[in-house]
Amino acid sequence: MTSNQLQEVDTVIVGGGQAGLALAYWLAKEGRDFLILDQHGRPGDAWRQRWDSLKLFTPAKYDGLPGWPFPGHRLAFPTKDQLADYLEDYVRRFDLPFVSSVHVEEIRSEGEGFVVAAGDRHWHARNVVIATGGHHRPKRPGFAGELDPDIVQLHSQDYKNTGQLRDGTVLVVGLGNSGAEIALDVGGSHATVLAGKPSGEMPMKHGRAAARFALPVVKFLGVHVLTLNTSIGRKAAPGFKSMAAPLIRTKTKDLAAAGVQLVPRLAGVSEGLPVLDDGTRVEAVNVIWCTGYQEEYSWVKLPVFDEQGEPRQTRGVADDVPGVFFIGQEFLFAAASATLPGVCRDARYLARRLATERRPEPDGRRAKETRLPMSR
Repeated sequence: MTSNQLQEVDTVIVGGGQAGLALAYWLAKEGRDFLILDQHGRPGDAWRQRWDSLKLFTPAKYDGLPGWPFPGHRLAFPTKDQLADYLEDYVRRFDLPFVSSVHVEEIRSEGEGFVVAAGDRHWHARNVVIATGGHHRPKRPGFAGELDPDIVQLHSQDYKNTGQLRDGTVLVVGLGNSGAEIALDVGGSHATVLAGKPSGEMPMKHGRAAARFALPVVKFLGVHVLTLNTSIGRKAAPGFKSMAAPLIRTKTKDLAAAGVQLVPRLAGVSEGLPVLDDGTRVEAVNVIWCTGYQEEYSWVKLPVFDEQGEPRQTRGVADDVPGVFFIGQEFLFAAASATLPGVCRDARYLARRLATERRPEPDGRRAKETRLPMSR
């Protein structure tokens, strides 16, 4: 494709993580014309770039994508690199049309479809799927810029290992699962302070016994009960994004046993040092922000978002613009929609919807309708 030349394709999936690949499997199975565009150099790189000691919270039996179970012991908890390699092998195994190192700058409406622009590369598609997940722009409090410039500041997105840190105290901000896991990782070599308030803890020890007996129940609830089709799911959905998940693997007693000091939330900065809610100043030389992410869709030039910037969609299908779809976002349809088990179910449903979309072909004919069994 030469510069600024439009390549015609039926469907463009923007984002080649687990959500985009799960959907791609079903589109390939039905012989659909599509491309996956991903900003990373290799499939799985979004996982490779996370901190070195990260493991999944779900056992391997729940971590496979459609058509290929995750290799290894079914009750083992894969590392982030094992998942990354699995995703890369998945693309190769099913010969999925994965285009790497593509930073999509704009999606806009044009003619009977959409233009997806990435520098001098452009694609014209009748359908676009936004599968970029929820880890878009790292969030930090506004006062982070007031910290002493000698303090090392990292967001959890950028933290890899303790080799990035100076000798001295580490303040980890945010007592969610990422904050707890990173604090435990850091606590082995540094005096570590963890600021925040947990949103509860899973009432079980995380391990193979939990994988065998408790996690199947949690998975069933997250995939099938807490959905937008149930009253309890609809009640839970509004606060789901703003509320941190309960601690799953690393609990407060584990942190205390490792010597991690648990303190109140961070309130601000005084004289270049972080200050807690109770007024205590923390003499930290390193700060790791485990404060989440902000979804960022400014590159999608389509009227598919509400006043808060959230997609207006019903089970991944845009409410206002035919041909636009979403997958992999928090509580897209169910509490588990951003997890591996959740994206598999959502992908099956969206493939069904894409197969029945009857947008005009480039020559004006109606697309042939293909039927897939609907998944619940």
